[in-house]
Parts: sequence; structure tokens; C-alpha cells
Amino acid sequence: MELLKQISFNLQNGFDEAVAELTKEAVEKQIPPDEIMNNGLIAGMNIVGEKFKNHEIFLPDVLLAARAMNRAMEVLKPLLIKDGIPVRGKVVIGSVKDDLHDIGKNLVAILLKGAGFEVIDLGNDVPAEKFISVAAEENAHVIGMSALLTTTMPVMKKVVDMAKDEGLYGKVKIMVGGAPVSKEFAKEIGADAYSYDGANAVETIESFFREDS
Repeated sequence: MELLKQISFNLQNGFDEAVAELTKEAVEKQIPPDEIMNNGLIAGMNIVGEKFKNHEIFLPDVLLAARAMNRAMEVLKPLLIKDGIPVRGKVVIGSVKDDLHDIGKNLVAILLKGAGFEVIDLGNDVPAEKFISVAAEENAHVIGMSALLTTTMPVMKKVVDMAKDEGLYGKVKIMVGGAPVSKEFAKEIGADAYSYDGANAVETIESFFREDS
């Protein structure tokens, strides 16, 4: 449908005003909200993610596209909720206890929101107990943890162990990232995945949902 292609095109170019207006127009034309989201917005974000991965565009371009996606989601979210259509999934994210670094974590949160996920950002210096309690209360699909200090990495294992104790392990996917963290470490502590940057984090979380569908 032409209108959805226009939404996708404008989103890829970061034209947030145009994306918001076209989304309103699509709603007025009674195109179902989930169709607008999947075939317009998410289709556009997928292309942005692919181009970013291939170094055809750069971080500022991705952030502009994410901002355009957020503007459109402001229009769509009330309709999706009314129709009982879930937003793509709920992600609890934070930097672990005693770690005050949050630039990478903030970027992941922005990109996830831009890709249509609901993000509950706990900030930095987050204790293991908080990741678990919020994930349980919110029925989150994913816990994402970041650490930039080797001394704070054990908190990640504590979250995995607590998830096992609380019966969340396997129900909630656990993803870890940050400069000192590795794929091997993620495997060793029992996390579901390791992510090396913002775009990869979105890709990894999208793959969780493909597995479940």
C-alpha cells in the first residue's frame, strides 16, 4: 500500500513530522494499527538496522529514524492498546549495581523504543533484586543488563541465579552486554544472549520473538 511505503521511506530518512502526519492519515483511512506498525514503521526500521549493520548509514541517522518511530508510536499506541494488540514486547534494561556507565545502555534503550518495543529503563547502579522484581511485576519478555567494569559483572550472574530461584528463568530472556562482557561470559553464567552494540541488541531481541512465534 502506497501510504505505508511513504511511512517507511520517511522513517528511513528520519523525517519525524512527516512520519507522524502520515501515520495519522493512515489511521484516518482506517488502515489497521498493527498493519501500520508492521508494514510501515517496523519495515522501515528493519531497513535502517540493515543499513547501519552494513555501515551504509551512521548512528545519527539511526537516532533520527528512532525519533520518527517514537512520534508515530505516540499516535498508534492508544489504538494498539484499545485493540488489545501488544506492542512488540517489553524489555527491562539497566546498568548493573555499582556501575554508573550508561551511554551504551541509553543507546540500546533508544533503539529498542525506535523498533517498537516497550522499554522500562531502570537507569544505572541497579541491584539484581530490582531487575527481577520489575521483570516479574511488568511481565517483561527480556531483561537487558550492561556492565562496563569487570568488578560489576558478577551482578549479572546473580540476576540469572535469582531468575532461576524465582521461576523466571526460561520465561524471561536474559541478555548481557558492555565492553568487558563476552559471548563466553554470557554462556558461562547462563544468560540467553550477549550483545556487542545497540543495533545488535535490537537484532538479538527481535530474534527472541521470532523463536517464540
